[in-house]
Amino acid sequence: MHAVVPQRRLTVALAGAGCLLLPLIASAPRAGAAVAPQAAASGAMAVAPYEYLGWGNPQKPTDVMAATGVKWFTLAFILSDGGCNPKWDGSRALTGGSDESAIKSIRGAGGDVVVSVGGWSGNKLGEKCSSASALAGAYQKVINAYHLKALDIDIEDTEFSNATVRQRVVGALKIVKSSNPGVVTYVTMGTTPNGPDANGKDLIKKGAAAGLANDGWTIMPFDFGSHSGSMGSATVSALEGLKAAVKSAYGYDDGAAYRHIGLSSMNGKTDESDETVTTGDFQTMLGYAKQHHIARFTFWAVNRDRQCSGGGSAGDSCGGVGQSPYAFTKIVSQYAG
Repeated sequence: MHAVVPQRRLTVALAGAGCLLLPLIASAPRAGAAVAPQAAASGAMAVAPYEYLGWGNPQKPTDVMAATGVKWFTLAFILSDGGCNPKWDGSRALTGGSDESAIKSIRGAGGDVVVSVGGWSGNKLGEKCSSASALAGAYQKVINAYHLKALDIDIEDTEFSNATVRQRVVGALKIVKSSNPGVVTYVTMGTTPNGPDANGKDLIKKGAAAGLANDGWTIMPFDFGSHSGSMGSATVSALEGLKAAVKSAYGYDDGAAYRHIGLSSMNGKTDESDETVTTGDFQTMLGYAKQHHIARFTFWAVNRDRQCSGGGSAGDSCGGVGQSPYAFTKIVSQYAG
């Protein structure tokens, strides 16, 4: 991690946090595949950019909506309070505070939210809850608090690297899907330029084997360590690898596989010195999303979608590149699913 830029997956420790869609009607999987296709739904949810209200001088969500036309946000992050109980950043109550007020303001302006659970830093519910049923209960508390239509599980670091926890997350999500008909689930994870690593492929396989009808397997195509070509082309390569993994695990045809994958990029300079994600790269991603009707096109983060004051370097509240306000959000908002 480069100290200058708080990672999408390695956000500021002081916040105590860490760090997507909807498929169209999917064609039927091959005989013997574990999961049936899901129904179509609004494309607006597919372009919900992340905003972290406890970090990076966050903008008022309603101001972002007015400036960009975006209707949905993915709000981060829900963590463990030290046990199997969900709180914002592991410390703020689900209801009665500023987070709930922000959600009400978004809905009052005609929008809605996906809530993101997990991330890189802090105590993870997937580890603190001892069973799939207990973890599902923690997720359910979040769903009930806001009558959510969608939930994002951002599985990273020690949650992601532990096979037992990966299985627990899959089991919990299957319970959630059964208990909440129609709720949309995303699973978000890191990636290599060629697609998910061994842990990511295993997670997808576990989901298929369990019969988890996950709506969007989402990768974060940045902080690669090394890559060749533009960040746009590296993202396309990573997405093709993801599509192949989902197709293989679930037995989908190509069209259905594309409709069950997504991307969550990072705008501007990332934590790697050789990575700058430009608006041109976002246009490449947008073209890919439109061509294949992927489940989700989002990014980290609205907080950073502005030019640094005085030409400063990238950080938690700016992307480190020359741009107009919300230039990246305006590109993402052009996607309609």
